[in-house]
Amino acid sequence: MNRESLAQILESYRTGATDLAAALTQLKNFPSGDLGYALIDNHRALRTGHPEVIYCAGKTPAQVRGILGHMLEGPNAILATRVEAAHWDSSRDLSPTLVHDPVSRTIVRRPAASATPPTTYIAIVAAGTSDLPVAEEAAITAEVFGNRVERVYDVGVAGLHRLLGRLEKIRDARAIVAVAGMEGALPSVLGGLVDKPIIAVPTNVGYGASFGGLAALLAMLNSCAPGVTVVNIDNGFGAGYAASTINRLA
Repeated sequence: MNRESLAQILESYRTGATDLAAALTQLKNFPSGDLGYALIDNHRALRTGHPEVIYCAGKTPAQVRGILGHMLEGPNAILATRVEAAHWDSSRDLSPTLVHDPVSRTIVRRPAASATPPTTYIAIVAAGTSDLPVAEEAAITAEVFGNRVERVYDVGVAGLHRLLGRLEKIRDARAIVAVAGMEGALPSVLGGLVDKPIIAVPTNVGYGASFGGLAALLAMLNSCAPGVTVVNIDNGFGAGYAASTINRLA
């Protein structure tokens, strides 16, 4: 339940269009819905501006279906991350509004189109094509939360001219998510070229000595470029969420 839907219920009761019993029925899952195996935080969008997100890893297909079914009863956008094929197979018939993206491993119900589309945007910058699953998780997260997103992909430091050729679009963003594996140099390079906050995302892409993304993580944490903030390995969702929070300040 978001601020608008709660306000509608209260206003309807105030004007007499809805009686007390009907209003209480509409509020029965406020602020949370208890499914036994999950306690859905229906109040989160009202408190933080972003609805609760389903992290599907470790959940059974039946559990994911049950949570999605509960969330579909409300008006908020829906985002489920780390979706496996079995999760989608069990839930795809719930609503035609649900969309599965196998690259980002997400299931989403996008928000209704805004009458006043946002003018500011978030740039998702990915070093290589192998980083796209994490980059797309960040991009879709930001879009589901109502942001405009510009994708700038395959601009890693192995071919620096590719990055420089797209720099204007990156500089005009309100916030930047920089996704890279291997040695994780992309956020440091961007940090010396732009005046916007950069959220760095290390990925597990790389050969043996990358240690599953640990080398990129440490490189980003030790960046000499100011203004670079780092999330955990492969955490595209966390980066997209943080960028959305920054963009909303505009």
